[in-house]
Amino acid sequence: MTCDAPAAQSAVWRSYGIRRRSTRTVRVRVSAALVALTVLAVLLVPPLAQLDQQAVDLAAKLQPPSRSHPFGTDDLGRDLLLRCVYGLRVSLLVGLVAALVAAVVGTAVGAAAGALGGWVDRAVMRVVDTLSSVPHLLLGIFVVALFRPGVVPVAVSVASTHWLSTARIVRAEVLSLRSRPFIDAAVSGGASRRRIAVRHLLPAVAPQAALAAVLMVPHAMWHESALSFLGLGLPTHMASLGNLVQGARSSLLAGHWWPTLFPGLFIIVPTLAIAGLAGAWRERISPRRRSELML
Repeated sequence: MTCDAPAAQSAVWRSYGIRRRSTRTVRVRVSAALVALTVLAVLLVPPLAQLDQQAVDLAAKLQPPSRSHPFGTDDLGRDLLLRCVYGLRVSLLVGLVAALVAAVVGTAVGAAAGALGGWVDRAVMRVVDTLSSVPHLLLGIFVVALFRPGVVPVAVSVASTHWLSTARIVRAEVLSLRSRPFIDAAVSGGASRRRIAVRHLLPAVAPQAALAAVLMVPHAMWHESALSFLGLGLPTHMASLGNLVQGARSSLLAGHWWPTLFPGLFIIVPTLAIAGLAGAWRERISPRRRSELML
């Protein structure tokens, strides 16, 4: 009986590992399908000019979802599906630009702090700690308040509050790489700090930096939506998801739920899908996670 106990325990662990891998596979497939639908919807959305010239039909305002209008109409009688898809396009564009800028800045700052070390590392991390202590939304409101509402100020606001986490991740990765044998060999061979950083450190931290950039896209979309909902983000005439939710508040109080529900779903579902794919990517590039999944 005692001999069968380790075999039974091993079988339980194998079954647990199989279930985990199966659940992860389903999650990745669902996330990939949702991301593909998001990209397809964004690519097939009508041009901005056509959307802006969409006829206002007050006789058809606030119609519930139907065959002719799957998502219903807004308070001006415009098709809510078209406006949600275009709002997704605007919010996704802002999120991608902000995430790219934040990833570049965070990677450069983190790599410099980790590679140079000493007082440079301490000074940079004190700045990062100071900025991290300020709520992101409050700092974003301060940045946006300096400019007129628009895509560029919102993207700058989001990027200025999201590069901090990337800098921390890249710095930690660089510090761990500095003690590797191939770095010691490069130093012994007379390689300069710049060559070590460009040829060895940056390529090694590129997967982590790219993952951080992908994970920042959902955060950036939520940040943009929050700023637009507060009236501090994109101009009100632009059909961003935050503006759509903000403009539907009065309709919700009147009992019309669809102008609020569908833009909210267009914020939640794509961000969860992107986060799901990024989580699977993190499991693939993390040796610790791979070892746990092999149990």
